[in-house]
Amino acid sequence: MLASTLNPDLDVSVGSHARWNLPDYRRLGFHNLHTTARYGMSLRAPRVLPLQKDLDWTIGERPAVARFLAMRHFSAFLVLRGERILYEAYAPDFGPGRPHAIMSVTKTTLNFILGRAVASGVVDLDHKIRTYLPQIGTGYADATVRAVADMDVANDFSEDYGNPRSNINAMRTAFGWQLPAKGATEDPIRPFVCGIKSDDVVNHTGYSLYKSANSDVLGWLVERASGKALREWLLEIVEAAGIEGCFHITCDRQGVPQVSGGASLSARDLGRYGLLFARQGEGIAGQRVGDATFMEETRRLVGPRLPKPRDATSYSRHVTTNGTWFGHGGIGGQYMLANPDTGVVVVYLGVLENGSSDDTPFFTALVEMMSEVAAEC
Repeated sequence: MLASTLNPDLDVSVGSHARWNLPDYRRLGFHNLHTTARYGMSLRAPRVLPLQKDLDWTIGERPAVARFLAMRHFSAFLVLRGERILYEAYAPDFGPGRPHAIMSVTKTTLNFILGRAVASGVVDLDHKIRTYLPQIGTGYADATVRAVADMDVANDFSEDYGNPRSNINAMRTAFGWQLPAKGATEDPIRPFVCGIKSDDVVNHTGYSLYKSANSDVLGWLVERASGKALREWLLEIVEAAGIEGCFHITCDRQGVPQVSGGASLSARDLGRYGLLFARQGEGIAGQRVGDATFMEETRRLVGPRLPKPRDATSYSRHVTTNGTWFGHGGIGGQYMLANPDTGVVVVYLGVLENGSSDDTPFFTALVEMMSEVAAEC
């Protein structure tokens, strides 16, 4: 037998993160997740939505915007109104054609997917998860589809990124973001979510309980209920958005796409994708990937509020909203926000270099800035 070593990019023996996700390496890692993770796929549209520059230099002079563009972790900033680029800026080590990990912004695909499944009658938001997935464990069996979509379920899944014993790390292993810890196994994602447990799935906190595992449960549920592979649902979205480059997404070793946070896109293609929300799910050829009624209900604050200090927004059907815009953030420093009333989409890509890769004050100020730009530009 030839000598071998653990892949240094994916080894977790040095701490709670694989090397690519440690602060000193994270920027390069987020810019290259699509080639770093063990498993993945890419999808591309046959027809592209052309974007034309119509730049408004005053956007970059807004103090709130200039502050974020000057931050060390900044990668890209884009403002679109329809097919017009009103403003864009990039860090010296990035550019308009480069893919960037968007992490949990990927979850917003499920608003389109679930909305179509509900509109077509194959999924009922008030049915329990075990109705569609009889093998699911106690962590989700008695929760309703609505509660899972609204991040309103209590179970033992922990999203504590700084804790090496948190089961978010087992989830990262399932998707090939890191190697199993010594003595641990690598389960595919669906056996993993079946192992999540709960004595009481009712959320008694009064705020949303953010759990990335919810997204992978929903993706599996819609695939089972509709009889259509999750990959096909994603391909329809990619084609409707008319993205120019590749929609890269990590998956588990069985090929299940990581709808909880595995996508990588360029800033412009994330903007094209965001325009689907601005157009209420209408694609570039008139096809529909979401349901307009479902989306309108989504942004009317039907879900639980986010924990303070972000309680001005709610978590609703796998997007965040203040009652006007659709949005979502990604761990590490990304956000996409789309305002259907103005037709404006704002994209921010960045890579925080702190230990946890999260920063609540940063995201609170970022969302406020992006919301103002989307309303006023």
